[in-house]
Amino acid sequence: MSADESPLAYRLITGPDDKSFCERISEALAEGYVLHGGPAVTFNGTSVICAQALILPQAIAVSDAAVATAVDELDAELEFDGEGIA
Repeated sequence: MSADESPLAYRLITGPDDKSFCERISEALAEGYVLHGGPAVTFNGTSVICAQALILPQAIAVSDAAVATAVDELDAELEFDGEGIA
């Protein structure tokens, strides 16, 4: 990755269930990614194929902050003014 490229917030790594797949996951973990859910596996008739989602922790923080802000804004819009239906 070049210096001007920012890392993706989300990655899905797929491939045969072998050492190479595990190395790719390990490399992403070393880069700061965290596992997002468990792996998915399927059988293609020849070998087991895995998929593992990974996300950067700061992506979670930004997402959580955005949700919190949206909830706060909705709460502000829906504030009860003391009048209306009893």
